[in-house]
Amino acid sequence: MRALCGLALLLLVAACAPLAPPEPPAAPVTGARMGLAPLGYGDLPGWSEDSAADVLPALLRTCDRVLRLPTDRSIGHDGIAGTAADWYAPCAAARRIAPGDHDAARAMFETFFLPWQVSADGNPEGLFTGYFEPEIAGSKQRRGRFAIPVLGKPTDLVSVDLSRFRPEMRGEQIVGRVEAGRLLPYPARKEIESGAIDGRAPVLAWTDDPVDFAIMQIQGSGRVRLDDGSVLRLGVAGSNGHKFVGIGKVMRDEGLLSGDSSMPAIRAWLKEHPAEATDLLARNPRYIFYAVNTGDGPLGTEGVALTPERSMAVDPRHIPLGAPVWVETTTPDGKPLRRLMMAQDTGAAIKGPVRGDLFWGSGPAAFAQAGRMKSPGRLVLFLPQARSPRLALLP
Repeated sequence: MRALCGLALLLLVAACAPLAPPEPPAAPVTGARMGLAPLGYGDLPGWSEDSAADVLPALLRTCDRVLRLPTDRSIGHDGIAGTAADWYAPCAAARRIAPGDHDAARAMFETFFLPWQVSADGNPEGLFTGYFEPEIAGSKQRRGRFAIPVLGKPTDLVSVDLSRFRPEMRGEQIVGRVEAGRLLPYPARKEIESGAIDGRAPVLAWTDDPVDFAIMQIQGSGRVRLDDGSVLRLGVAGSNGHKFVGIGKVMRDEGLLSGDSSMPAIRAWLKEHPAEATDLLARNPRYIFYAVNTGDGPLGTEGVALTPERSMAVDPRHIPLGAPVWVETTTPDGKPLRRLMMAQDTGAAIKGPVRGDLFWGSGPAAFAQAGRMKSPGRLVLFLPQARSPRLALLP
C-alpha cells in the first residue's frame, strides 16, 4: 500500500512541476575519484535493442530487500541513490510489467531513473571481467578420495568495522582472532590447509580436487554435487581477511603461462602439473568460509540471489549495491555486449568506479565465458529521479 501511495504522490508531483536540471551526486574519496555526468537514454548505444524485461527479476529481488528498510534509510555511500522511500515508485511500477514486455520495462526505467556516465579521475574507460557459480564433487562424510574439507565460518573469526572507531575509515574492515586480549591476523590459506584451525570451523562437506575447490573459492559461491546425487549450494560466510593474490599473475610472472592466461587455461595447467599446483595455490593467502544457501541462486553481497547475465559485482565504495547499471563492453569472443544489469555483488579484486564483474551463471558454458572475459568498457549508473536532495547531492 505504501508503494502505491508513493507512486501516486510521485505522479502527482511530476504532473504539477517540471523536473529541475540534474546535479552531480556526491562521490567518495577512496582511490580514484568517481565522476558522474548526466546522460540521456539516447546516449546509450543499444538501449532500444536490449531485452530490458529480462532484468526485472533481478530488480524485484533488490526491491524486496529495499522495501523492508526504514523509509529514511540511505541507499549507497552518502545516500547517492536516495532513501528507501525513493524506490517505492519504481519498484511498484516494475511489479506491474508483464514478463517479456521489453518496451514497458524500458519505459519504466526512462520514467523513474536518470542515467549517469561513470568515470574514474575523468576517464570513462574501465575493465569488465566475469565470474560464475562453480560445481565441485563432494561427500557429506570424509571417505575415499573426498579428503579436502569445505569449511564453514570459524567460531573465533572476528570482523572489525573500522568506521566505528574512525569515521574516515568507512568501508574498511579487518579480520582476525583475539588471543590474550589482542586482535591478531587470522591464519593464511597454507596454515589453514595444514590444520591451524582444526576444530574451530564446521566441515560442511568434503571434496576431492584442490584445483576446482580453489577456483570455487576465487569465484565465491558454489555448489557441491554430493555422491548421493543431491546438490549442496553454498554461499560465502566470510574470509580470513588476507589480501587476494591472483594465481594467474603469479604464473605469468614466473613464465609458466605463454599466450592464453584465461581461467580455463590456468585450470588446465594446474591439473596437468599437480605437484607445482599445490605451491602455486598456496601463494593466494585468502581463504573463503561458507554457509549453506537454501535459496534459488547464489547470494550476492546485497543478500539477494544473483540472476545469470543480469547481476554484476561492483566496488560499493562507488557504485551503490542494488542500483541498475548499463554496461557497454564486449564478450570474450569480441561481440558487443550492451546490457542493463543490477549491481548486486562485490569481489576482492573489484576495485574502482569503472570496474565490473559480470555473473554468467552456472555450469561449463558459464565458466567458458566468465573465465575468458577481460574486456574494456564503460559503465552508466541509474539513479532514481526522486532522490532525496539533502542526502544525495553535493552541498
